[in-house]
Amino acid sequence: MHSMFNRVHRLALGLGVLATALGPYGAVTAKDSIDVGVVAFLSGPAAGPFGVPGKNGAELVIDAINAGTLPAPYDTAGFAGATLNPIHIDESGGNAKQVAEYRNLVEKQGVDAVIGYISSGTCLAVTPVAEELKKLTILSVCGTPRIFEDGDWTHIFRTQAHAVGDSIAAALYVRDNFGDVAGYTGINQNYAWGQDSWKSFSLAMGHFVPKAEVSSTPQFPKIFAGQYGTEISTLALDDAELVHSSFWDGDIEAFVVQAKVRGFFDNKQFLSTVGASAIDSLGSEFPDGTIIGTRGEIGILVREKSGPLNTWFVNAYRERYGAWPLGPSYQYAQAVLALKIAMDKAARDHGGFPTQDQVIAAMKGLSFETFAGRIELALGNGHQAVHPVGYGITRWNDETGEPEVTNITFYPSKCIYPPAGKPSLDWLAEGMPGSDC
Repeated sequence: MHSMFNRVHRLALGLGVLATALGPYGAVTAKDSIDVGVVAFLSGPAAGPFGVPGKNGAELVIDAINAGTLPAPYDTAGFAGATLNPIHIDESGGNAKQVAEYRNLVEKQGVDAVIGYISSGTCLAVTPVAEELKKLTILSVCGTPRIFEDGDWTHIFRTQAHAVGDSIAAALYVRDNFGDVAGYTGINQNYAWGQDSWKSFSLAMGHFVPKAEVSSTPQFPKIFAGQYGTEISTLALDDAELVHSSFWDGDIEAFVVQAKVRGFFDNKQFLSTVGASAIDSLGSEFPDGTIIGTRGEIGILVREKSGPLNTWFVNAYRERYGAWPLGPSYQYAQAVLALKIAMDKAARDHGGFPTQDQVIAAMKGLSFETFAGRIELALGNGHQAVHPVGYGITRWNDETGEPEVTNITFYPSKCIYPPAGKPSLDWLAEGMPGSDC
């Protein structure tokens, strides 16, 4: 009798363990929770306008997915039924530090995936390490096109489009609204992101506004330089009336403040491709009449956009953080959402908690509706996103006490990105064959 009791007891315990392991698709779930590294600038000049808003966007959506409170069709709880535990890492400190942090996340902390990265330099440094360690990594922001145009990766995805779309959409907006511009120059950070942005914008301007003369003295200060007196003087003396900049982080804020006190924007038409975060931080100090862009249907350009996903995101973000969601808030949120969609799909397809390879297969070529528009992983052999890019004109609204953007135009992905397998700069230099603008 005692032996029979023990057998029955062990069977009951086994059934109890099995029952608690049942996932949302009726199969045994390998994990009740997953650990995911979430990397963003949490200190330094990029933290306020980019890193913290990005972390907040990820945190908001992770909590909602864990609780099953996202709007349909994403209202099932968890990531293939598992809750996600974020491990937040500060992106500050340089590329060598970030490579070490990445190795620590994978080799010592045993994370199931990594989401994040803002700087193009960081992404370029981390990507080959992620591939070496064979860990699913979703890049959320960094804009250099080199990630998937210089390499073929299995474990790396980017749910945000690259910078070439920013540049082409910017040139199109100039053509459509400032077509009589006679010349242009630029100020961009002296590393991969800034150099690539200026090169692609110049090529796009040559295609869409060919009569505009490009300056021989564009400025390339060091990233996070903070002081731009010399560069502002050089740009002010240049005959070019249009000034292009891909500045981000604290650099865009510092440049605007320093240039405005010198009356720079009274005489120059400023074009900021990704500086929308500075509009909120500087408020009425941000110059009216700036051409401003967002990489995707995100941030200030879509604050009034209707639809259950964007409405939920804006309202939930404002309630929780007391601020508008910025571009990075959307970018990190959609990277988290992509992981959920891929894990859920892989679990359905395979009848149980998915392996990493199954999640990668489900994510490859994914097309999904996110908080402000559709993301399609159409380039980089199904690993690189494309989406529309928008521009408008900044204006301070005295009645609301908030900034706004008018005359907004979004340019579709079929117009601003090259066909699969074609390097962006080669495509631009050839005159964008096949582009549907």
